[in-house]
Amino acid sequence: MSLASVDNGSSRSLDRLLPLILLPVGLIALGPVLRLLLEGVGFGDGFTTDHLTTVLTRDSTRTALIHSLLTAGGGTVLSVLIGATFAFLVALTDIRGKGALVFCLMIPMMIPPQITALAWMQMTGPSSVVLKMLGIAPHLGSPQPLHSATGIIILLGIQHASLVFLTLRAGLRMIPADLVEAARMSGAGAFRVWAQIVLPLSMPSLIAGAAMAFVTALGNFGIPAMLGIPARYSTLPTLIYQRLVGMGPSVLPEVAVLALLIGAVAIAGVLISRSMLSRQGFGLVGLSGVPLALSLGRARLLLEITLWVFIFAILALPLFALLATSLIPAYGVPLTFDSATIKAWIEVLFVQPVTRRAYSNSLFLAVLAAMILMAISFPLAWLMERRANRLSRVLDALIDLPYALPGVVLSIACILTFLNLPFTDLTLYGTIWIILMAYLARFFVVMLRPIQASIAQLDPAMEEAAASVGAGLGRRLRDIVLPLAAPSAAAGAILVFLTAVNELTVSALLWSSGTETLGVVIYNLEDSGETVMASALAMSIVVLIIVLMGLVQAGAKRFPKGVIPWQS
Repeated sequence: MSLASVDNGSSRSLDRLLPLILLPVGLIALGPVLRLLLEGVGFGDGFTTDHLTTVLTRDSTRTALIHSLLTAGGGTVLSVLIGATFAFLVALTDIRGKGALVFCLMIPMMIPPQITALAWMQMTGPSSVVLKMLGIAPHLGSPQPLHSATGIIILLGIQHASLVFLTLRAGLRMIPADLVEAARMSGAGAFRVWAQIVLPLSMPSLIAGAAMAFVTALGNFGIPAMLGIPARYSTLPTLIYQRLVGMGPSVLPEVAVLALLIGAVAIAGVLISRSMLSRQGFGLVGLSGVPLALSLGRARLLLEITLWVFIFAILALPLFALLATSLIPAYGVPLTFDSATIKAWIEVLFVQPVTRRAYSNSLFLAVLAAMILMAISFPLAWLMERRANRLSRVLDALIDLPYALPGVVLSIACILTFLNLPFTDLTLYGTIWIILMAYLARFFVVMLRPIQASIAQLDPAMEEAAASVGAGLGRRLRDIVLPLAAPSAAAGAILVFLTAVNELTVSALLWSSGTETLGVVIYNLEDSGETVMASALAMSIVVLIIVLMGLVQAGAKRFPKGVIPWQS
C-alpha cells in the first residue's frame, strides 16, 4: 500500500501547497538575481545597451577587470597548491594528527577575510608589533609590503585553500583502495601510484575545488579592500563599493553592469571547469571501503613538522600579531610588560556603542537567518523529495545560484529589488531587513542541502506504515521525519550562523548608520586609523569563531556524517 493511496486527501493538499511554498522561496532566492539582470541590460530604458556599453568600455572597468582576473587567478593557483598538498597527505598517507591538521586548516575559511588581512598587516610592515619585539621591523616610512597585488594573491590563496582541500579530500575518499593496493603489490612505488593512479582519478575533484576557489576569490571584498584600496589597486568588487559609497543609489544602473560583469566572469569560470570535468569522469561510485594510508616511512616526521610549521606561519603567527596589536596603548608602540593594556578590548566590547551595536546586529541577523531558513527548508525539502514536479526540479537546479555568485553581485541585486517595494512606497534600503533578505538568499542552499540529503536517505516505508494505521500528515512529519532530519537541520543552522555572523562581502554595500555588522565596523575602524581597536574587535570575533567551532567539534558524534566540513 502506497502513501498516496492511503492519504489521497493529504496528497492533493500537498500538491496545492507545493507551489505556495516554492513561489516565495523562488522570489527570495532568485528574484534579486532576475532584477539585476533586467537592470543590467537596460530594461527600464527599453532594453537599450547604451549604458552597458558606456560602463564596459571605461578604462576603470577594464583595469579593475584585469586586476580581478590576476588576483583571483593567482590566488586560485596558490589555493590549489596548499589545499591539494594537505588533501593528498591527509587522505592518502599514514601522517599523524589528521584531525587537528584539518581543524586548523578550516579556521582561515571561517575567519572573515578582512580579519585575515588585518592580522597579516599587523605581522608585516614598519609598525608590526611582532617584528619590533624581534628587533627586525623595517624603518618607519617603509611601505606595507602587503599593499600590492602580490599581497592580495597570497591572502586570497590562504583564505580559500580550505575549499580546494575539502573538495579534493571528498574525491580522494572515493578512490578504490584495492586499486592502489594492486599497484603497490605489482611493485609500483608511492610516487608512481600517486602520479599514474591517484592524480588522474582525483582530477575532477581538483578542478571542481579550483573553480570554487576562483569564484570565491573573484567576489572577495574584504582582502582587496583592506590591501588594495590603500594602494589604489582596484578590483571589480572594490570599484563597485567605491562608486556606490561615493555616489549613492544614483549609480545603481552603472554598478549593476559591473555586478553582471563579475557574475559573467564567475559563470564563465564554472562553465570552463564543467567542460574540463566532462572529459575527466571515471565513474567512481561510493566511498572506498578502507581509507588509504600509504606509508611515508622515514619522511613522515619531516612532513609532519613541515605541515605544522606551515599552519603556524599562516594561522598562529598572524593571529598572535593581531592579539599583540590589540594589547598596545597606541599603534606603533612596542609591546612590553609595562605597555601592555586591555583598554582597547574594554573600549570595543563595553564602551563604544557602534561596536556593541555591531555585535548585536550580527548575532541577531545570524540567529534569525538560521531560524527562518530552518523553518522554510524542512517542509520544502520534504515536499521536493516526496512530491517532486517540474517546478520543484527547476528551483532545485537554480537554488545554488545566489550562493555561487559573488557576494557583491547579490548585494547590488538586493538593492535593486528592495529599494522600492512593488505596489508600495516602502523601501528596505538602509534598514537591517535588507541585510536579512540578502542573508536568506545567500545562505538558503547551505541550510537546504543537508536537510534535503537527510530526507532523501529516509525510507518512505516508515511514513507509509504510519499512514496505513491512520496517522495524519502532521503527525507523520512530527514523529517520524522531523526527529530523523533534526541533526542535519541543526548542522545546517550552525554552518549558516558561523558564516553569517562574520560576513562582510554582502553587508558592505547594504549597511547604513545603525545597521552596521561586525565585518563593516572592523573595516571602518581600520580605514579611519583606529588600528588597535580594530585589532581588539577582530580578535574577539576570532575567539568567538574558534569557540563555536570547538563546540561543534565536541558534538560532532551527534551529527550525520558529512554535514560538518572538517569531519571525515
